[in-house]
Amino acid sequence: MRRIPKRVAVIGAGSMGSQVMWRLAARGAEVIGYDRYAPGHDRGAAGGETRIFRAVHLGDPGYIPLLRLADRMWDRLQRETGFSLRRRSGCLVMGETESASMRLLLSASTTHQLDHEVLDREELARRYPQHRLPDGHTAVLDRQGSTIRPEASIQAAAARAEQLGARLHRYTPVREIAPAPGGGVHIVTDQGTDHVDTAVVTVGPWVNTLLPDLPRTVDIRRLISSWHIPTRHDWFAGGAPAFVRSTPHDCYGLPSPDGISVKLGLSLARYLPVPDPERLDRTVRPEELATFRELIAELMPDLNPDPIRLSVYMEGYTASGNPLVGHVPGEDDIVVLAGFSGSGFKLSPAMGEIAADLALDGTTDHPVGFLAPAGAGAA
Repeated sequence: MRRIPKRVAVIGAGSMGSQVMWRLAARGAEVIGYDRYAPGHDRGAAGGETRIFRAVHLGDPGYIPLLRLADRMWDRLQRETGFSLRRRSGCLVMGETESASMRLLLSASTTHQLDHEVLDREELARRYPQHRLPDGHTAVLDRQGSTIRPEASIQAAAARAEQLGARLHRYTPVREIAPAPGGGVHIVTDQGTDHVDTAVVTVGPWVNTLLPDLPRTVDIRRLISSWHIPTRHDWFAGGAPAFVRSTPHDCYGLPSPDGISVKLGLSLARYLPVPDPERLDRTVRPEELATFRELIAELMPDLNPDPIRLSVYMEGYTASGNPLVGHVPGEDDIVVLAGFSGSGFKLSPAMGEIAADLALDGTTDHPVGFLAPAGAGAA
């Protein structure tokens, strides 16, 4: 007897949702996607032209197998689409040598045999003179690090899903997700109501509106990206790596596709909350640039502190810093991916594979219990 494909809705076709659609369609599901805008739009959490992939992780070592899966899936997406979506040029991670995050990073990198190299102050200055390393700080070169093109990646994954048979309703906000009597889920839009077997919710900053009863809240923040021109040399000549600085500086930088400027960003603590994602304030005031100027003066003096371009977008954070990945508690037919805390884009194809497992099989062999919506072990 021919098995009827499972009918799965993916609400939100952005960083995570586009990848979920791709993996579901590849496994033969009947996929129906919904997005309030369209893949690659600039109103959610995927803006800014470049994102960092790191194998060397500053937090919980539980992410390392997920990053390995993501690394393989990024290569697979590139092969299937024919697009160059990331450039492997390494990533520098810098921070206080005795901080908990750097000690954990160094220990996990050695234990898991990650391809990395520790650089002291003199070696960093010789190889990468654009960076200043304060006393008591260490730099780690992650040789597997790379730069990802987020908007292009989202569009490529969504397009690949459509090639495999997925249907995507663009400019179609979902108003309600309701469990259906007898099983399945009702998806309510302005055009009517669809019934599916399972729903995967990947709406980014809109998660609190669409799933208000989640037991763990997601804090939505307004982030700023700032682009700066080097004053003395080409920062990324010869494929120099992107970089991340941990506490106390909490910033990061990447090459811009324009081939000239450097994109800078800051951390959660520096940004304002977003009460309503439909009313994001996209105007950057001069006083908001003070932190960028201070960090440039201290750590990156070869950059012009006056930006040539600014961009505002949103991201979701949880109190633990870990995203919510798994079934909504009490709802076996609704899966949520949310709150990736500013570092989730690199994981997105792995999350697509994991969400496809959860939607089609109800469980996954990948180690995501510590990311569950209701706490450890709830996925």
